[in-house]
Amino acid sequence: MKSHLWSLLLLSVLSSPVLALERPPTVPAHAWLLVDSSTGSVLAERNADVRLAPASLTKLMTTYLVFERLRAGQIHLNDTVLISSFAAHTRGSRMYLKADMQVPVEDLIKSMLVRSANDATVALAEHIAGSEPRFVAEMNLRARAWGLQGTTFINSTGLDVPGHFSTARDLSRIAAALIRDFPDYYRWFSLRDFNFNQITHHNSNRLLWRDDAVDGMKTGYTQHAGWCLIASAQREQTRLIATVLGTPSDRWRVEASKRLLDYGFRNFETHLIYDASRPATEARVWLGDAATVPLGVSQNLYVTLPRGMYARIRTRLTIQDMLYAPVRYGQRLGMLTLQLDDKVYAQYPLVALKEIPTGGLIQRAIDNIQLWMR
Repeated sequence: MKSHLWSLLLLSVLSSPVLALERPPTVPAHAWLLVDSSTGSVLAERNADVRLAPASLTKLMTTYLVFERLRAGQIHLNDTVLISSFAAHTRGSRMYLKADMQVPVEDLIKSMLVRSANDATVALAEHIAGSEPRFVAEMNLRARAWGLQGTTFINSTGLDVPGHFSTARDLSRIAAALIRDFPDYYRWFSLRDFNFNQITHHNSNRLLWRDDAVDGMKTGYTQHAGWCLIASAQREQTRLIATVLGTPSDRWRVEASKRLLDYGFRNFETHLIYDASRPATEARVWLGDAATVPLGVSQNLYVTLPRGMYARIRTRLTIQDMLYAPVRYGQRLGMLTLQLDDKVYAQYPLVALKEIPTGGLIQRAIDNIQLWMR
């Protein structure tokens, strides 16, 4: 289910007079958004679709494309990158890399995420795409593919330039994609410090020291953008992402994020309803080489609800009558309905978790006799 539909469903629950939720906190920021990472449920927001300068939160999209290349084996952590003069002279936050230095990819990634180093970021972009403009074109193609209509990138770093903007909603979607798609690499966002050239560099995300539940993600600051922060935290099954843009100081971006996360954890909880790797039920298949097909959901099914309401959720499975082979993997064969008390809360397709080819001549004959007798 798409995140905006989840938001509508959740808002209908929040409007119930039997609930006594806290009001969302007021924070001094141009825009902010609190979402559940697993479901996309919006728990609180203000100006979430207003286009603003994103500062170094831009680097989340840069990081996503870097992680893709790592996973595909197109680049490796121990590859050495030749630093260009253009990268070495990138303005803003820097590692003070020198032209013609050779730096491992892993050190450049840590520099980008911990130090928010623009020179390291540009060096990675050049290493992957040959030039920063070509890399930025890939960033924009991905933004369009994901439907991030409030986002346009002009550079890979987040430096202030006309036409470079994003929204709190778009940025939170990029953050959620990083968490979902790269669990093995996500640990780099929680690094409090790292050493490079015999100098220890500290992460500017001070929530990593203040709240043990916080394990990422990224800070940003420019004169035009103000102080920005995307923070992610997990308690039990609930992972929240708080995005704040344009706060007046470093202290306030930390305080605003902390207030939003605490509000979310106090008032909401997320539960896994069905695991995509496990069948929810099975259905009879006729004329196939197997008598039954396992049915389930295509991806893990989570729900985010106000605390105390999970016990009121019930599930109902509806399966299509008279299934005949062949059955394709992923074929929609039924419906999973979530009910909150006596009302439908959400519905999801039940799909085949296994392919069932047409059975042999003897099996089809047996099934035809049984069908005739029915």
